Amino acid sequence: MILPIVAYGCQVLRTKATAVDQNDPELKSLISNMWETMYEANGVGIAAPQVGVSKRLFVIDAAPFAQDEELSPEEAKVLEGFKKVFINPIMVEEKGSEWEFTEGCLSIPNIREDISRKAQITIQFLDENFNQQTLSLDGLPARVVQHEYDHIEGVLFTDKLSPLKKRLLKRKLSDITKANIKPDYKMRFLNNRVK
Repeated sequence: MILPIVAYGCQVLRTKATAVDQNDPELKSLISNMWETMYEANGVGIAAPQVGVSKRLFVIDAAPFAQDEELSPEEAKVLEGFKKVFINPIMVEEKGSEWEFTEGCLSIPNIREDISRKAQITIQFLDENFNQQTLSLDGLPARVVQHEYDHIEGVLFTDKLSPLKKRLLKRKLSDITKANIKPDYKMRFLNNRVK
């Protein structure tokens, strides 16, 4: 089922999410709905808080990035196969030089900005079968994971912008909060209005 994506301004996006219980009877359905919602909105990742569920869970399918013509065949192959469920992840390490890349967010439509992030990460998590996993990633896979991980920590990519950039975006962000936008996918706004 396609769920409405929670818009900027909603408190669930600013709340540190709680751990997923392995015995949660609705977990499989939630994961399935998150995949469906993400694909419907043409995203590459979505975190549970973005569908109004404050749980430490996100899903990623980085395949759309594999179409970038500037990538080597090896990089494209890694992105094409990077489809994962992350349950109760723990960021073990972020290292390397920071690099900028233009990011966007399904909860903040029509705003894209250059964001600096560390190039390499190591993350531990449970997969959808609750098997313990550890991944070391770099480049775009690392960036997408960092972006989604931020969501379960109550952090948005706009938090990483300079004060000047934030001031320049203030009106656009206010319009999202007030539902003064026409999203391309179903969204739920601060006043619980869905459009």
